[in-house]
Amino acid sequence: MSRHPEVKWAQRKDKVFITVLLPDSRDAKTNLESDGVFTFSAKGGAENHAYDLRLELFGKVIVEESKMNVGVRNIFCIFEKAEKVWWKKLLLGEGKTPHYIKVDWDKWVDEDEDDNGAGDLDLGGMDFSKFGGMGADMGADMGDDFGDSDDEEVTKPAEAEAAEKDRVTEKDASTSA
Repeated sequence: MSRHPEVKWAQRKDKVFITVLLPDSRDAKTNLESDGVFTFSAKGGAENHAYDLRLELFGKVIVEESKMNVGVRNIFCIFEKAEKVWWKKLLLGEGKTPHYIKVDWDKWVDEDEDDNGAGDLDLGGMDFSKFGGMGADMGADMGDDFGDSDDEEVTKPAEAEAAEKDRVTEKDASTSA
């Protein structure tokens, strides 16, 4: 009796990403049909179990523009959708999604984000403009929005050298007066 490997999926308006998680798979065979049927079989695990998978995708795909990569840890597929529309789910049919199929949150983008390129996250009305670009670059300068503090002043490396020179100049001026 064959087993089902774990499958993760995500989508964009024009493509579907499917990752079959089966480390150290052997004799992997994949097939994709234009009507959206994807099949996979391989042997894997210490006991060399047989794994089989048949997915009837929600829509049709363009086989010639789709890509599959059989790697050491997984089989990664990018299927080009025949119609550039968002699918409401991965599989055709009304049944519940099988337990071995999960959303790949690392690759997932919501439909409204896909239309806008990078996408605007719903952050509950928070204004991140006061964070000095921190949303775009986690190491960015946060400016002087934190007010006075008992902590030592924190500066960028280039500013630190200039600040040190200013302190030395001020110290020399105060000792000579």
